[in-house]
Amino acid sequence: MDAPLSLADIRINYSLKELSLEAVSRDPLQQFQTWMQEALTAKADEPTAMTLSTANALGRPTARVVLLKALEKEGFIFYTNYESRKGQQLLENPFAALTFFWPALERQVRVEGRVERVSADISDAYFHSRPRGSQIGAWSSPQSQPISDRTILENLEKEYSNKFKEMEVVPRPEHWGGYLVKPDRIEFWQGRQNRLHDRLLYELESNTTWHIQRLAP
Repeated sequence: MDAPLSLADIRINYSLKELSLEAVSRDPLQQFQTWMQEALTAKADEPTAMTLSTANALGRPTARVVLLKALEKEGFIFYTNYESRKGQQLLENPFAALTFFWPALERQVRVEGRVERVSADISDAYFHSRPRGSQIGAWSSPQSQPISDRTILENLEKEYSNKFKEMEVVPRPEHWGGYLVKPDRIEFWQGRQNRLHDRLLYELESNTTWHIQRLAP
């Protein structure tokens, strides 16, 4: 057996930037937009990738990486199969957490809030903006369900490609659409030297008022 990895010896001393109460926006979604733009400008790897954490009715959590597809004044939007494991968990327990990590900027953002489906019109608009192959893929995959082998997916893809080949517009499956995470807690983390990181927490006190405070790292 190979020697165990020396994970405890891996250390990075963060030193790129700092984060202060005086410099941030009073609106966490505006602050997030600023950081997202900086991640895009820095050409960070997969800047819209986020870990989506959900839990079932018993509180057992699961997590996976999905892509942020829109940032609105109400919150964060992503799309998926409603019948997937995360879709079923959100039906049982409509709360979630999102985690963004941009190593190139030594930054992390954590989001918590209630989740609801977006309107059919919003889901339709996004679905029809996708490449046709991705639209067919949404029909072809019984997401999170056991399958015997990959040929199941390949055969379903052929079946739906043939079904819609004469149609200019592929209809959106009823089992596929968007979710809106409406945050009530957002934390911005900036790596600093000697593990004395900057952490600023926004908590929603009313429908429009956010309280901001600094947390110890």
